[in-house]
Amino acid sequence: MSEKKRKTSGYRRGMNVLEEEKKPRLAGRFLEQLNSPLIYILMVAAAVSALLREYGDMMIILTVICLNSFIGVLQEGKAERALEALKKLSSPRALLKEQGRIMEVPAASLIPGDIVCLEAGRQVPADLLLKSAVNLKIEESALTGESVPVEKDTGKHNRAYMSTNVTYGRGEGMVTAIGMDTEIGKIAGMLKNTRQEKTPLQKRLADLGKILSVVSVILCVVLFLIAVLQRRNVPEMLITAISLAVAAVPEGLPAIVTMVLALSVSRMVRVNTIVKRLPSVETLGCVSVVCSDKTGTLTQNRMTVVKCFTEGRICRPEVLDPKKNSHFMRGFVLCNDGELTRGGKAKEAVRLGDPTELALLDMAAAHGIYRHELERSMPRRGEIPFESSRKMMTTFHSCQGSQISYTKGSPDEVLERCRFLLKEGRQMPLEQREKKKIRRVLELFSGEALRVLAVAMYPDADRTREQELTFVGLAGMADPVRPEARAAVEEFREAGVKTVMVTGDREDTAFAIARELGIAKKAEECMTGEELSGLSEEVLKKRLPQIRVFAHVAPEHKVRIVSAYRKAGEIVAMTGDGVNDAPSLKAADVGVAMGLNGTDVAKNASDLVLTDDNFATIAKAIALGRGIYENIKKSVLFLLSSNFGEIITMLAAIALGIPSPLKPSHILWINLITDSLPALALGVDPSGNRNYMKRPPRSREESLFAHGGLGCTVLYGLLIAFISTTAFLQLPIGQLLREGSPVTLRNLEGLMADRVLLGRCQTYAFTVLGISQLFHAVGMRDVETSVFRMKHFNNRLMLLAFFVGFSLQLLVTEIPYFIGIFGTCHLELSEWLMLTVLSAMPLFAHELLVLFER
Repeated sequence: MSEKKRKTSGYRRGMNVLEEEKKPRLAGRFLEQLNSPLIYILMVAAAVSALLREYGDMMIILTVICLNSFIGVLQEGKAERALEALKKLSSPRALLKEQGRIMEVPAASLIPGDIVCLEAGRQVPADLLLKSAVNLKIEESALTGESVPVEKDTGKHNRAYMSTNVTYGRGEGMVTAIGMDTEIGKIAGMLKNTRQEKTPLQKRLADLGKILSVVSVILCVVLFLIAVLQRRNVPEMLITAISLAVAAVPEGLPAIVTMVLALSVSRMVRVNTIVKRLPSVETLGCVSVVCSDKTGTLTQNRMTVVKCFTEGRICRPEVLDPKKNSHFMRGFVLCNDGELTRGGKAKEAVRLGDPTELALLDMAAAHGIYRHELERSMPRRGEIPFESSRKMMTTFHSCQGSQISYTKGSPDEVLERCRFLLKEGRQMPLEQREKKKIRRVLELFSGEALRVLAVAMYPDADRTREQELTFVGLAGMADPVRPEARAAVEEFREAGVKTVMVTGDREDTAFAIARELGIAKKAEECMTGEELSGLSEEVLKKRLPQIRVFAHVAPEHKVRIVSAYRKAGEIVAMTGDGVNDAPSLKAADVGVAMGLNGTDVAKNASDLVLTDDNFATIAKAIALGRGIYENIKKSVLFLLSSNFGEIITMLAAIALGIPSPLKPSHILWINLITDSLPALALGVDPSGNRNYMKRPPRSREESLFAHGGLGCTVLYGLLIAFISTTAFLQLPIGQLLREGSPVTLRNLEGLMADRVLLGRCQTYAFTVLGISQLFHAVGMRDVETSVFRMKHFNNRLMLLAFFVGFSLQLLVTEIPYFIGIFGTCHLELSEWLMLTVLSAMPLFAHELLVLFER
């Protein structure tokens, strides 16, 4: 399609996406928030209030319903925006060929007529008509359900479809359909997944919510029966029982947890980690073994050829002679899929491809040799693409009336296929003496932690050849370790996380890097893929705890390594970047793909994508994952202990036969100011305890109430109930003491028959119960650190939640309009000071616990 036709076709850049189900409008979202059993119960309470002509209570209940729904809509919207931003970050990319140049662009920008390059590991970005196909195989399970890759050509099987994966070979195709016009777009309705996958924690909390709902109904019935037996005001107690039953269930908890998890993905992005599956955020905190590739993850991925071996001697790459060492350079340049072009005034230089291949192109470019220029005189006529199982690739070229085949790959594999040696420009038999010399050089290079590739050729070939080759030489590439990787390995050790290197490199090279990083100290801690293949499951299980390096492994070995660790009870994170890494990424508890050099296939199979391919980023992600779980745990314990305090306060008073310390409106109001901002502030706390990475990983089955969680809930719940009840009884007990009368339940009940005194007592209890929960939230930020050592300005949302909550509590006791609605009374400054000190008791308890633990 010409550019002119494309401009008038109606297509525009950015249309190549599948449409998603339309999200409900604001009114629909609001109504959805009302679709809850707890809201139905509150509506019943509002109706009862209206029938009893308690219009103030009715208005408060309806206001609470509306505000809760409004807050839910806001939280849901913010969570959705965070996840939408994440989708944009992880959107696929495509190789666009335009005017002879290849560039990587967002797949969404493709339009019909564009020419797209395909290679192993890439996802097909649109429906294509293939123009060329070299050993091209595409896995089309996303479309057909068939997992066996389909061979493609330019004849009968000349179509490639959007969202399918290239597993082998390469090709080029013209875009014929995009977005909803593609084959997969036509069945997009069946592929829509509007519901976000729930994490195990969310599922456990949902189960907890159901249990609490049942408890709340039982509580409601018990309170109502007690009220009837005690001959209290039955309608008023019915509303009180309903309100307390609703308060027993932290209805805002699921929304807060969902929002915290959704916002956590934004925090992950800031540490160069894209979360593809929400449950992985939770699983990160449980990871006990990290299996990491070497190249580009533990090392800097800045490959540079520093040593060469050809013509029987070791030399620096800069002293190579383009004429004398022509086959050495041609072999590494032509048997190469990287893109490196000269820069100029008219156009920028292009660097595209695997860092190893680019390092070889850089070596040749220093001598003025470029692949695209060399291929004009030596065009590629055929190839056998690189495969992890063979560890090599071969290309076939025509050259001045003859043909030649070049093979590049693992030295061990290439050397096994060589029968001849290129020396002084002549082909000579490869004798054992020469083979031993090559192996000594290989060991020398590997001992210096160099990544080594061999190149061989088959002159006068009639096709691609990988047998009876002529050995040409070795290239040793340096890839410095990342300075931060050693610190990350040490951090993992302190955190109880094992670091295991899994690489395809030789054992010597792998051990040299592992020793430098502190992963392994002795050669006995290394195991090769060949050795692994010969071990039974029982023997592997016994040896596994001692092994820190797996070298010269194939993709199937990685799956076995992951499975062995998982059978041993470990939670495994596995890194990968290639097509064949997908099975091991899926097998791991947390699959981690490389964002810079990873294939689309690996990214699609993973749970996380590292945008900087850096091992230290995994440590940051795990630390953040642990922190996120702890924050959610803090929110849950805060809400449950606060609600427990409310329930005990009410139950104790009613069981003792004294008047209710709280009105229904008080209970709902307190829940409104504590179930939203303070709980959310705890959930997104950026500081927390800095010792997360100095503890062993938690068990995946660990309860939220583990490590003192249950004790914390009960202790603070009882404390809040005690100080609230103390505030409620303070005035009548004080009056009885001043009168010299005994403090008995009968006397207390008699004094509280005075509605003015009862109103002030209830105002005291209401104020203390509300403000004490705000102080409790501040202490819950870090149960192991004194409040005087916390960096409060690190969590501005907590400061906002505290002062907004305090102001709202002030509002209902000092503004006449609200005093009338809530049935409270005006408090003097001295009363405010006394009640604030009493409300701060949870903080005093916090300080005592911290002091005791020290």
